[in-house]
Amino acid sequence: MSDPDFVTAVERTTYEAEIRRNRRRTALVMAGFVVLILLVGAAVDYLVQGGLVVVVIALVFAGVMAWVAYYRSDSVALAVSRARPADGPEFRRYHNLVEGLCIAAGLPKPRLYVVDDPSPNAFATGRDPEHAAIAVTTGLLATMNRVELEGVLAHELSHVKNYDIRIQTVAVVAVGAIALMSDLGLRILFWSSIFGDDDDNGGNNNPAGIVVAVLAVALLVLAPLAAVGMQFALSRKREYLADAQAVAITRYPPGLASALRKLRDDGTVVRSASKATAQMWIETPLDVRPDGRGARLNRMFDTHPPLAERIALLEAM
Repeated sequence: MSDPDFVTAVERTTYEAEIRRNRRRTALVMAGFVVLILLVGAAVDYLVQGGLVVVVIALVFAGVMAWVAYYRSDSVALAVSRARPADGPEFRRYHNLVEGLCIAAGLPKPRLYVVDDPSPNAFATGRDPEHAAIAVTTGLLATMNRVELEGVLAHELSHVKNYDIRIQTVAVVAVGAIALMSDLGLRILFWSSIFGDDDDNGGNNNPAGIVVAVLAVALLVLAPLAAVGMQFALSRKREYLADAQAVAITRYPPGLASALRKLRDDGTVVRSASKATAQMWIETPLDVRPDGRGARLNRMFDTHPPLAERIALLEAM
């Protein structure tokens, strides 16, 4: 285990600068999600002629989702991943390793969870180190030896220390909210076009109205993709930084490198994972094998740098 003071002043400066960038990025992304939610609400209002009521509902929904994304996103992420508290003597090694790593990293101990899944993987969530949680799969605990598990846990604690967890969990909730609003708007438009009175939309029969209507529909269709794009715009450098800082905590690069090799060679996927939560895991939990279902789409939206590159960097340390 390392002395927490062994990291050089230059490395500390780099880490602190990255944390500040992550905090600024969090504020910008949250503002972007709120704006996108409002735009979706305005598009629905224009198409269904809902008036002030729809605008107020959109404003309230945006405010509520921003609050949930900031304060409750960790609970949402854990629930979506079907994580349960890591209680019981079978998880004693898990707790002991995290406690030792937290001392080395100068962090409070996060809440620990486990996901019942044979695929080895792990993620961290929360809004700051004081309100953080780590979840690992039962497959990870069964597959990794002590130094490998220590490397994975140090990687997740690095995400906690760098405040990566805040923007990851905020993005998960916000993307889901925008997709829900867009889907509801399109469904309302579909059913109102079938059962509604055509005269109600008479104001949209002029060319300008038709153009605006087409743009509103396009916004509802493209908003979820835009939200996912914002989610994936978050720099993948955070994975490289977390790998490097994990080594700084453990002082043993082969441990994490060996763990990543096992993750690379494992062909299983996390059953409770989705595209919305994929960015949270240490390695993409989705099927990206050439013969896997939806593999091409999953690779298009991959949030992680290739494991081979991460392993090569660790082996060079």
